[in-house]
Amino acid sequence: MKRLENKVAVVTGASKGIGADIAKKLSSEGASVVVNYSSDKSGADKVVVEITNAGGKAIAVQANVSVETDIKRLFAETNSTYGNVDILVNNAGVYNFVPLGQITADEFHRQFNTNVLGLLLVTQEAAKNFNDGGSIINIGSAVTKLNIAGSSIYTATKSSVESITNVLSKELGPRKIRVNTLAPGMVETEGSISAGLIGSDFQTHVENTAPLGRIGQPEDISNVAAFLASDESGWLTGEVLFAAGGAK
Repeated sequence: MKRLENKVAVVTGASKGIGADIAKKLSSEGASVVVNYSSDKSGADKVVVEITNAGGKAIAVQANVSVETDIKRLFAETNSTYGNVDILVNNAGVYNFVPLGQITADEFHRQFNTNVLGLLLVTQEAAKNFNDGGSIINIGSAVTKLNIAGSSIYTATKSSVESITNVLSKELGPRKIRVNTLAPGMVETEGSISAGLIGSDFQTHVENTAPLGRIGQPEDISNVAAFLASDESGWLTGEVLFAAGGAK
């Protein structure tokens, strides 16, 4: 029997990158997966096709995680298709490295609305739809250790994610719902490529300083996510797991 057989998983921001790979990995472990997306319908549909072609179950549902009515619809569609939720992966996020002199209120709110408020609102609604127990995986970032110049806003959002994880692990623990943060380091995805990080001096720096000597691939993160989603991590809650090849 697969580790996540008969489980239902919602993965936000799953149309590409780490989210897409997590959705496919959870499906390969037996979960029925809801592939959430905000604007990239074609990307989400592609993930669903890959999952179903491999014999899994998946649907794509559009929802902006910072909009409450969208979130309610996300879980209403999840419930009508698969029933209650067992696994939530809060992966949806935005980032932009902005030096101090270029910080604006609009950019601050753009990142916090998705990365922090969105995570809280999605978790709030998901908590109403959980079965007896389950796993919430909040996708953080190794920037909270690296403290990269120009990342004040983004690092603040991901530091908030770690704190929220600790608080919610205590709030939801009595319901046997575990809450953990999975914090990736630099990973080769569509986003890191389009941002110009792949092939950059920053990539070289990471490879030269990380003990394992390379940047990550999406499967490096999705494998850990599957562990956190499964009963194998049943004694873990309120934890931050850094998947960054040892980079600090």
